[in-house]
Amino acid sequence: MDQDLEMFPLLSYVLHQFDSEHHPPPSMAVQQALAPSFPLLTEPQIMSSLTQSIPTTITQILHMDDSLSPEEEANEEIKLSDLEEKLSCVYNTAVESLLRSREEVNEEVVALLEAAESGTVLERIDLSRQELNLLPEAFCKIVGLVSMNLSCNNLTFIPDAISKLKNLEELDVSSNSLESLPDSIGMLLNLKILNVASNNLSALPDSIAHCRSLVELDASYNNLTSLPKNIGYGLQNLERLSIQLNKLRYFPASIIEMRSLKYIDAHMNEIHGLPNSIGRLTRLEVLNLSSNFNNLVGVPEAITDLTNLKELDLSNNQIQTLPDTFHRLKKLEKLNLDQNPLEIPSQEVASQGVEAVREFMENRWDEIMVEEEQRFGVEPERCGDEAGWVSWGTSMVTNLVSGMTQTVGFGGGYDGDKKHEESCFYHQI
Repeated sequence: MDQDLEMFPLLSYVLHQFDSEHHPPPSMAVQQALAPSFPLLTEPQIMSSLTQSIPTTITQILHMDDSLSPEEEANEEIKLSDLEEKLSCVYNTAVESLLRSREEVNEEVVALLEAAESGTVLERIDLSRQELNLLPEAFCKIVGLVSMNLSCNNLTFIPDAISKLKNLEELDVSSNSLESLPDSIGMLLNLKILNVASNNLSALPDSIAHCRSLVELDASYNNLTSLPKNIGYGLQNLERLSIQLNKLRYFPASIIEMRSLKYIDAHMNEIHGLPNSIGRLTRLEVLNLSSNFNNLVGVPEAITDLTNLKELDLSNNQIQTLPDTFHRLKKLEKLNLDQNPLEIPSQEVASQGVEAVREFMENRWDEIMVEEEQRFGVEPERCGDEAGWVSWGTSMVTNLVSGMTQTVGFGGGYDGDKKHEESCFYHQI
């Protein structure tokens, strides 16, 4: 005998969540009727308690033979009614438990605010993993705050009032559900460390360029498609930039103004190339451009001006040739070229490590120089005139290198238009 589960709305709903393959969803009318009495029914913790309360005999009850007598059928309906009532009790108990845990969190928040109001000096606040859905604006009145950790919560926005925390040096809002950052974040002039990783950000506000004290910025694991064009002009003290696992295609031309940068991680993006003036970042020690796959087909000759570079990861791209002057990277200790269609140097040479690659590229450079000497023809007359040698050599190398630096193009504004863009950006700041 098929039981009419419309008479048992809570049971009907839970059964569908428990086994959707064998139990269809309740009608819309039933679901609407449930909402006022069971508003927290969709909470995972509560639904888990309800499904665990379903007895294993439920299938037998629901699929009784039609030959049941009226008395037997009535008896089975009583069992279903009892189960409906039991589920209601389980729901109430689970709700009490959930609200109690949330009250404990709120108590900690209230305690911190009361401490601040009583005159207690608070410099560091850690509210990570507290299931916070919002940040009370009262926290933005604790003007002495130096460090605030709000990571691993359920925050969907940061209040504009955060700009009042003038002394804030560290802000961690990673692993939340933020879709944007307030423009007022640019007023945190003492901010040194900002972690916004693992959110739903599609862009960073232009005002972030005003956080001129920033030393570390982690915006990884988001949906960024670009960085603010003026970011480099403001963040000239930035040492670490973590932007991996986004959807970035280009670096803004202004990145070359970040002269303090020591670390860039941009792996797992859609990077098409580097600015041709990337060599200005002479303090850079670590550069990770791995896993940009079909998008990254080469790096500019200027990368060999990064004479302090110690680690370079170009794996999982479409790079065929390294820059001819690659041997100039004398401090390079770690090099990863795996999963590239390498031709120069060969895969075999690349597999032997950084020293083998550097030696191969240096020998190749020497051969290029000899070929250029031959192409220029007869050596200049010595005649005791060293100036003639210097002039000849300078001209040859200039022509050679200038030709090579034009071989890789990486998007508008990287070379010819750079001065014009810089002028515009400087006026913006």
